[in-house]
Amino acid sequence: MRPMPPAHAKISCPQRQFRYSQPRSSEKSVSHTSLYSSRRSGMSRLLTPGSSRRQTPIVPIAGRIVHNMESSSIYRSSSTEVPLDAHDPFRDALALARPRTVAPVPLHATAPWSAQFSPFPHIKLGVIVEGECWLCVDGLEPLFLSTGDFYLLGNPPPYGLGSSIEAARARDSKGPPRQEISASRPEIPQGSVIYTCSVDFEFQDSDASILFSSLPPAMLVKAGDTDGRLLWNIATLLVSEIETQKAGRSLVLEHLAQILLVHMLRSHAGSSHEPLGWLASVADDGIGAALRAIHAEPRHRWTLEELAKIAMMSRSAFAANFRNRVGRPPSDYLIEWRMQLARAALRTEDSLAAIAAAIGYQSESAFSTAFRRVVGMSPREFRVSLRAQERGRRSGNSVPVGPSEVYNLDSRYGD
Repeated sequence: MRPMPPAHAKISCPQRQFRYSQPRSSEKSVSHTSLYSSRRSGMSRLLTPGSSRRQTPIVPIAGRIVHNMESSSIYRSSSTEVPLDAHDPFRDALALARPRTVAPVPLHATAPWSAQFSPFPHIKLGVIVEGECWLCVDGLEPLFLSTGDFYLLGNPPPYGLGSSIEAARARDSKGPPRQEISASRPEIPQGSVIYTCSVDFEFQDSDASILFSSLPPAMLVKAGDTDGRLLWNIATLLVSEIETQKAGRSLVLEHLAQILLVHMLRSHAGSSHEPLGWLASVADDGIGAALRAIHAEPRHRWTLEELAKIAMMSRSAFAANFRNRVGRPPSDYLIEWRMQLARAALRTEDSLAAIAAAIGYQSESAFSTAFRRVVGMSPREFRVSLRAQERGRRSGNSVPVGPSEVYNLDSRYGD
């Protein structure tokens, strides 16, 4: 068993920073006994009676003729790279938010114990590797976690983990009084061991967390849920990497963390009945298809009729369903998504006229008016503020992220 800190010890959890990067996919060919095309590799195998098996690339030919056969689809040549979907909603959001992925030191403690966390713009994703604990988020009911459970906190207020509700709660917690909590809630025996691992996605830019504003303060995936087993398999790799010091560790941790985040957000999008914002685009339904079309061509002047046709709904049904799922009308969503793209583009040296044209505005003045209405300042003012933030960050004057505090509670909650 790992040694525990002495009573009243306050441990600052050191953090590690990883760069955000995108992996390239490699092409793989797939075997089959008939003529077919593989979207993954762009290759086919041709097998004719009495002939040996040979690999033949599918080459697009004018008139939609492939291998002298009529075809309703044009396929890529095998020599042409087949890219991943460039307009995947998760990739779009992560690219715009530019989160810093941090893996805090795993928490390994023996009851009674407590860990308190200060609020800052971030998403925390954690897993209970071993044991049981309470998660108390300010203003919410306490949540009991056990081995294999996952939790995700979206820009949370002050929160804590602990071996009891009293220990996990912050001193100024606004949660329900202890006597109002059901007496049937499980108690964690003194001396019980807890082992948790987590990753933080920190937003260094003041506007980045807007992309995840639709997330609830806390969401859970229990070990017995449909998605729990898949998440546990991924978490096993994450825990293994956290516990070792092998080459490539930071790269593996970064991508495993992103995979876990995507699966947690998918789970939330599939079960939530609340408005989801851009997260509704991951749903395999008409609203999701319309959102993905907006993401793919934000400069297009989308009409309600066009989007309703993509969703295969009437205009009235589409407008009502879109508002319920996304939380705003289609026209408002299009403008807000364009402004998210504009925020990112204003970090570059591109001219305002070029940015306006890229996101669908015919003039710089029309773009500036829309930007001021949504963001509250002009594009020029926003660009100046970004540069001031960058100078402050380089000089070390940026607001620090408060480390977690871990306490041994023998003296506070002893016998």
